[in-house]
Amino acid sequence: MLQQIEGSAAVAETVATCRPEVIAAYPITPQTHIVEGLGDMVKRGLIGNCQFLNVESEFGAMSVCIGASAAGARAYTATSSQGMLFMMEAVYNASGMGLPIVMTVGNRAIGPPLNIWNDWSDSMAARDAAWIQLFVEDNQQAADVHVQAFRLAEAVSLPVMVCMDGFILTHAYTRVDLPEQADVDRFLPSFQPRQALDPAVPITMGAMVGPEAFAEVRFLAHYKQLEALDLIPQHAAEFREVFGRDSGGLLKSFEAEDKKTVVVTMGSVIGTLKSVLADMRDGGASIGALTIRSYRPFPREQLRAALAGADRVIVFEKSLAVGIGGILAADVRVALANPAIPVYSVIGGLGGRPITGENLRRMLEKGERDELEEPHFHDLNVEVVRRELERLREIGRPGASAENILRDIGVVSASKAF
Repeated sequence: MLQQIEGSAAVAETVATCRPEVIAAYPITPQTHIVEGLGDMVKRGLIGNCQFLNVESEFGAMSVCIGASAAGARAYTATSSQGMLFMMEAVYNASGMGLPIVMTVGNRAIGPPLNIWNDWSDSMAARDAAWIQLFVEDNQQAADVHVQAFRLAEAVSLPVMVCMDGFILTHAYTRVDLPEQADVDRFLPSFQPRQALDPAVPITMGAMVGPEAFAEVRFLAHYKQLEALDLIPQHAAEFREVFGRDSGGLLKSFEAEDKKTVVVTMGSVIGTLKSVLADMRDGGASIGALTIRSYRPFPREQLRAALAGADRVIVFEKSLAVGIGGILAADVRVALANPAIPVYSVIGGLGGRPITGENLRRMLEKGERDELEEPHFHDLNVEVVRRELERLREIGRPGASAENILRDIGVVSASKAF
């Protein structure tokens, strides 16, 4: 059913069609509208046998989902930013216990300094937590991938994050073809848990494991992620048969075949990037793009095959491993395993910094000339950084750098900087 709808509302409507039995909710921008919408639907009796729990924290939200899933219920929650950090212990518990929870992450920067805008800091903080992570490019895909996420989680008995760029997608009103209930029921079978707490057949979950078995348990989590590499494209193909549209999969090519320069990215960045690359190709440039839809498990072999003919790879990402550089770029280098093909790490959009077509084009043209430094900080105000470094050297001690930079660029005013 076609609707002009906010991204968060589209996700809420779609999750409802997946018939969750327990939804745990704690508000944090920018995911709040999702759980608000679901809460309203539960209150009005529109999601059948579903219990909606307002909890006291993000840790509580994930803990409720763990208990519900362990008891055999289809469980769902959502989070963002600091909320992800607060629930992190439970995030690891969910995957370690093999519980097929689905969680939407409205991607948002992690502070301090406090920032409510989009980058991938929160998902990247959990990249090694053994959750499957699926990134979406637009709100149609955000809706569709949630249906696939429940099926995937339950097929491999691992939790799944659906990662959508905060505000850019969560709060954007676009046309979305919402999945119909009959089609969702056809694609997504009723929940049959692999394991469930039952007094009649007692088992333990998350029990103490010593050195003699811990490596094997962790390997099994890795093995299940590798199983998902086969299931994700299979589910995407089946989804296309039922719903009639391409949505999901491991990665997507945007005219990357036989191009000398290939840009690799994730999430909504591709929306701006596509038009810039089309203009560059019209001008004679040999350039295309790949967007990674499954970040965990990482499609190493598929990405390597897609990049085999490139002369260079430019990875544009909204994440930074402080002290080393780009997180996604490091994964791409491991997958490519070819030092003859340079991989440039471009870090941009941190804390919601706008990514404009004009600046993208200048960066890409520099990359085509193999002139990008490593890593390259896209649209960085070097002069402001230089002034703050000089200020810190003068005072000889740590200072309030964030506040000083805001004064320097005129966002806030003060008689002096410290």
